[in-house]
Amino acid sequence: MHQAVIFMFNTADYINSLNMFGIRLGLDAACELMERAGHPEKSLRFIHIAGTNGKGSTGAMLERAFRECGFKTGFYTSPHLIDVRERFRINGKSVAAEEFNRAGEILARAAGSGSYSYFEFATVLAMKIFADAETDVVIWETGLGGRLDATNIVTPQASIITNIALDHQGHLGDTLAGIAGEKAGIIKPAVPLFHGVLPDEAKEVIYAKAGELASPVFPPRAAVPELSGISGICQIFEYDGKRISLSLPGRMQRENFRMVYEVLNYFAPRWNFDLDTALSALSLVRWPARFQHLDRLIIDGGHNPDGVRALTEAVKERYDREKFFIVYAAFGDKQAPECLKYLDSIASEYIFTVPGADGRAAFPPEELTGMTALPSQVEYDSVQAVKKALAGTDKRVIVSGSLYLAGTALENFGGSADVLDL
Repeated sequence: MHQAVIFMFNTADYINSLNMFGIRLGLDAACELMERAGHPEKSLRFIHIAGTNGKGSTGAMLERAFRECGFKTGFYTSPHLIDVRERFRINGKSVAAEEFNRAGEILARAAGSGSYSYFEFATVLAMKIFADAETDVVIWETGLGGRLDATNIVTPQASIITNIALDHQGHLGDTLAGIAGEKAGIIKPAVPLFHGVLPDEAKEVIYAKAGELASPVFPPRAAVPELSGISGICQIFEYDGKRISLSLPGRMQRENFRMVYEVLNYFAPRWNFDLDTALSALSLVRWPARFQHLDRLIIDGGHNPDGVRALTEAVKERYDREKFFIVYAAFGDKQAPECLKYLDSIASEYIFTVPGADGRAAFPPEELTGMTALPSQVEYDSVQAVKKALAGTDKRVIVSGSLYLAGTALENFGGSADVLDL
């Protein structure tokens, strides 16, 4: 007698069979799938985050703060570093494999023969997972842009635009005003908008859109606070008369904090939680691959000039005048020469490699060597590149240039256990 074989639906395999790297901007398909899924978004409260950099860090601060105040949180982010389930977090923990597969199978059946991209399916899947879990608040990060991003099919409780800089110009435009127009697409009528540091030409576009939609705007109430001290992994500073301890390092994280402060201050009386309790959770925030330390290895997913600038600022603030052995790779659509100008200020030498994601063009390492005057070598195997750097020096080693490269480093050098659960 033969035992029946039970085949379990594998959500990761299913969504990987969709258009992984194809970017389809537009909301029609996602709206259609959301309707087929029975509109799971109707039971959810969203805080929608767009911006060139800082979305994940800002979201991680908000998620941890709301969780500390007793809210059951959902947190949708992209891309993932090691496991696709990282994109779907409940109370900081990646969704369990069993629930991920169950929800994916139900949504795949609802999708039927419809044509949906990887990100469209994942976005509606996140709604279903968070609705099934009965979350109280969902931190909802855009994938690309805002106006035509699949996440823009919801009406949030608040919208956040972290910053505006040049990135993804092929899809969003090659001017700050054009990019700002795409990010401003997440603003909804009468829904409050919070924002960070904005160039004047971007600010003009965003404020005009907010005015058109009668959306109240909440800029940061004070300048970026200066660092007053470091305690363990936390940076300490004063803001609005409060002493803040933040576990994410660097000036850019203090910039991101200012938006978090305004959002928490706004919702504290409306959602009946204590602001100081929420702020106390910021010393507990973790966000992988953002200036993350693994002994001598520092892993950072900065992949555009603004993100790499933030990395170098954090490095100089924490390690004054120290030089680093840097392992760097970049996809072909990134501004590698500008990134390397920032990294040159903290580098002693480089190993250039490739990000490691199949299907996307990357800068050949040999080409990257011509973008710096510092000593450099080439190693196409990214794991071997990191091993060579660690073995070739007693300096700290920085891995930067791509979140895919950062994920590879975390998976192979001891950081994977910290990725799934925050």
